[in-house]
Amino acid sequence: MLTVSTPPMPIPGHVDPVPVPRGLAPRPDGRIDLVGLTKPEIRAALETAGFDARQAKLRAKQLWHWIYNRGATEFTAMTDIAKAQHPVLEKHFVVGRPAVKEAPVSTDGTRKWLLTSPDGQDYEMVFIPDADRGTLCVSSQVGCTLNCTFCHTGTMRLVRNLTAGEIVGQVMLARDSLGEWPSQPEGRMLTNIVMMGMGEPLYNFDAVRDALGVVMDGDGLALSKRRITLSTSGVVPMMARAGAEIGVNLAVSLHAVTKEVRDEIVPLNRKYGIEELLQACADYPGANNARRITFEYVMLKDKNDSDDDARELVRLLRKYQLPAKVNLIPFNPWPGAPYECSTPDRIRAFSDIVFEGGISAPVRRTRGQDIGAACGQLKTAAEKKSRAELDREAAEAAAA
Repeated sequence: MLTVSTPPMPIPGHVDPVPVPRGLAPRPDGRIDLVGLTKPEIRAALETAGFDARQAKLRAKQLWHWIYNRGATEFTAMTDIAKAQHPVLEKHFVVGRPAVKEAPVSTDGTRKWLLTSPDGQDYEMVFIPDADRGTLCVSSQVGCTLNCTFCHTGTMRLVRNLTAGEIVGQVMLARDSLGEWPSQPEGRMLTNIVMMGMGEPLYNFDAVRDALGVVMDGDGLALSKRRITLSTSGVVPMMARAGAEIGVNLAVSLHAVTKEVRDEIVPLNRKYGIEELLQACADYPGANNARRITFEYVMLKDKNDSDDDARELVRLLRKYQLPAKVNLIPFNPWPGAPYECSTPDRIRAFSDIVFEGGISAPVRRTRGQDIGAACGQLKTAAEKKSRAELDREAAEAAAA
């Protein structure tokens, strides 16, 4: 059973606080999953399992190489570790992967994985291939608490934070699926990571920081911080820490330029307003013209897409002298959505005004819409199924 050991997380806006369990119940077999642990944590775990300090240091280095350079999931494959020690490692540890419920592929090549955790929680990740890069969109929470009204994921109840291991596990599973072992810096299909999946990364700061530290480690997956982008809806108090302790690129879900509209579509704005958010962006460590802050802006018909909105966006970004790029995102409809997408002509006119103001404002091409993998659409397919459908699938699986 999950237990709540800390006070409820403060939640913005009108919604009630949702208690978020900080840890998972131990595995039923008592073993520790090594994926997501830092090098010192692996070494400490080995010492707890009975290895002496000198041996634990050596074995930790070997395990790290096999897990993150070779993609090994079985200790018997680790040929430079004595065979006599394999049973000891298998008794105490496991090198896990998230369990996959579904893995649909879009007609445009986008892949989505519906994953499930040992405690039965579902979450999703998406891989978007392009000619010059391959981007993995990673989740940080099961569900979301921000209730952004244009976002399908935001209609989900927040269940809990993902652990560092579950976050790193998404990257490991993608590498498995793409056949990218042994790890090498050249010729990768998975070149970029965006923390833009389910959840608000800065409400799960420690796990996200630790997971990205593992992903960026030069002796392991070795993905450059310049290839990683963390997106936030504007958790202002955590933004400076993210810059100092993680140091990856920053994306901000802005979506509106007036208090009235942003209060409606991004309720977090009621706690941290636009001006406060933009000042935090101006103070973000490492932001410069070579590493611009990306502002995400979903295009909603007759809500935030006027010429005046575009001009105000330019004024705000100039006021704070932000090294900025604006991603204009055509709204991806979902059943029951209260908005419509702006017309192509309106989006183009908005983009032109921002460009004329000296700020890059490309229109993001929608990807994976036919499998519910487009921006704002992540919401587990399992949640949408009725109880009868789930019972029927279980019966069919048992019969098979």
